[in-house]
Amino acid sequence: MDEPRQIKVLVIDDSAYNRRAVSGFLEEVDGVEVVGKASDGQEGLQLALTEQPDVITLDLEMPRMDGFSFLRLLMARRPTPVIVISSHAEKENVFRALELGALDFVAKPTKRISPQIQDIREQVVRKVLLAKNLKREALKPLPQYAKEPEQEGGRFSTIRVALPRQIVPEEQPQASRVVVMAASTGGPAAITRVLTSLSSELESSIIIAQHMPPRFTTTFAERLDRQCALRVVEVSRPMPVRNGWVFLAPGDRCVELVPGTSGMSVRPVAPDQSDRYIPSADRLFTSAAICARKEALAIVLTGMGDDGKAGVQAISESGGLVVVESEETAVVGGMPHSAIATGTVARVERLERLADLIQAFSKGY
Repeated sequence: MDEPRQIKVLVIDDSAYNRRAVSGFLEEVDGVEVVGKASDGQEGLQLALTEQPDVITLDLEMPRMDGFSFLRLLMARRPTPVIVISSHAEKENVFRALELGALDFVAKPTKRISPQIQDIREQVVRKVLLAKNLKREALKPLPQYAKEPEQEGGRFSTIRVALPRQIVPEEQPQASRVVVMAASTGGPAAITRVLTSLSSELESSIIIAQHMPPRFTTTFAERLDRQCALRVVEVSRPMPVRNGWVFLAPGDRCVELVPGTSGMSVRPVAPDQSDRYIPSADRLFTSAAICARKEALAIVLTGMGDDGKAGVQAISESGGLVVVESEETAVVGGMPHSAIATGTVARVERLERLADLIQAFSKGY
């Protein structure tokens, strides 16, 4: 019997200590081989093209060529799963990296070189092992970043994309239809693609459970709010759901829809022992099934695991519609496949078609 193929990893970090630490705990894992170490993006790009790793761990702030420039060039030449290792203080940079095509991120305890880098061992190993389940062809930057830079040197981290002015007023009518959306690995870029394709005339509200650490969800909501024509907020208190508004679950809480005298509201709730994932798509979907019934659309995007599996069954049983992202565009197929296995999925759609579907649903089509 043939032995399973080793997962080849390239480690890029300008800190020699961090390179040794990350390489060290990866080399202890059966099935993982560190095929190269680089101190900046330029050296890393050369190794990525010659060693052809299965996955790359990447620091963002580096000399000569930073992580952003590296990602732009890598995704244009040889799309490869990249896990960004960055500090809590660099949340905006993390989301820019995800928009440039990085798969996921791990938040290290401190920005400075520290033995605490060992604290992230379990997360890094788990996400590296995920590489063997990825659809490499689905890895791509957002359209505004898709063109390859004309030069390899230099730093492209000063690039800014022209973002649309927010035009959804605060006092919108309360929504009678809701779109509940779930995602995990690969989700931030997928969610950004969908929301930036929607118009401000959306006649429904969107509530999202994205698996992500606390504090990062706050930055993600703020960034989405600047990028799309909809109004995007993190759920920090009970709020009425309104047309054209998007509500993002905080990283350390779940969210639920609840009925009210004048319409539905969304509220944050403390997770309990039954919540295997936080935020929980199952909790969100089940509450939407009870509260919105046939006026609920559940969408399951890319992600590892089976969060949403019980929730989509509740949505279907209450008369709502269940849609999942197709395997052609989902970077990780775990969550979509789990939803499909329930037999309740009405439609399977490519990512770029979901915005049109949401617009049609919001108009009652």
